[in-house]
Amino acid sequence: MRPFQAWAVRVSASVTAALALVLVVLTLAGCATTPPAGLSAVTGFQPERYLGTWYEIARYDHRFERGLTHVSATYTKGADGRIQVLNRGYDTGAGRWQEIRGTARLQTADGGTGSLLVTFFPPFEAGYHVIALDQAGYRWAVVAGPNRDYLWLLSRTPRISAATRATMLRAVTGAGYDLEKLIDVPQDSPPPALMEPLRRAE
Repeated sequence: MRPFQAWAVRVSASVTAALALVLVVLTLAGCATTPPAGLSAVTGFQPERYLGTWYEIARYDHRFERGLTHVSATYTKGADGRIQVLNRGYDTGAGRWQEIRGTARLQTADGGTGSLLVTFFPPFEAGYHVIALDQAGYRWAVVAGPNRDYLWLLSRTPRISAATRATMLRAVTGAGYDLEKLIDVPQDSPPPALMEPLRRAE
């Protein structure tokens, strides 16, 4: 294959992948911005206390994070009042770090309910719902996506105690989720150091 032809094939594949990703995001955004049926977000939510870094302890498997370990999400307050989102993870297959940036906003004006709208591809938004939370210390959270295919168990630390894990799993089962679908996210063995700029997730 000639160099130009090879380049054209790569460009075509990249465009196809990008379009496919956008279509998935559009689908998610169109599905729901409210919590999945039978669920409700926590009340008494304090957005300022939720800011900072959260480590992904377990999740439902899905294509956006497939193969990623050492996943974290960092939330900061932007100058415009929106929450800036930075998701990072180590791609074991590619042998490199990946990142994607977005923004989030509270669904209620008073911010007292733990439901947010998150976007990585404006103007399309999808629901992010904190359905269980350590409201005393904001040390762990259980988060539902726009439908029951998405679920995350988050902690302020890369590792949690057996007691904390048991509490989170009780919240998961109480919300009607299947524990068998949860996969643990490796956080213990240090991943390679950041030797190159982080790359946007593809």
